[in-house]
Amino acid sequence: MNLRQFVSENFAADLEYHPRRAVVYLLLGTVSLAIWYFSPSNAKFTVVPLVFGLGSLTLFVKGAFLLRKSSEGLGMSEQELAALSETAKQKRLPTLPEQAAQILQDFGAGSLLLWPLLSLGQDIDSSWVNPPRFIVFVVGAGLFVIGWCVRKLTAPPSP
Repeated sequence: MNLRQFVSENFAADLEYHPRRAVVYLLLGTVSLAIWYFSPSNAKFTVVPLVFGLGSLTLFVKGAFLLRKSSEGLGMSEQELAALSETAKQKRLPTLPEQAAQILQDFGAGSLLLWPLLSLGQDIDSSWVNPPRFIVFVVGAGLFVIGWCVRKLTAPPSP
């Protein structure tokens, strides 16, 4: 498996149109953003609230993609896209453990991919001298790896 296939499988493989899953992602994104927003002002820019804030961004983006009918073939090769039809190639819904692991993986991807945004926060608030970039990155990477491992362990064997 090359890098393109790995990224496609982990970030874009399950972006088919599915409004119920989109609602779950948007609700979890709202809860995560609320945890960041309602944290005390002196602790808002510590590791845990920042992880929730960045994780909420990726949950919102994923929820938006799950609401779009046009994102059905995102992450597929041209051959797979050509073979896609309404009756054939319909993806099954993941089991609850697989879905929970995917949500954890997507939540962790927020801190894993968006930690450079912490520099923008430092530019906005000059009193924030030392943002916890590395720790936020490590927590995001850890959540992503845990979600990936659980997803691999709970996935049914491929034929």
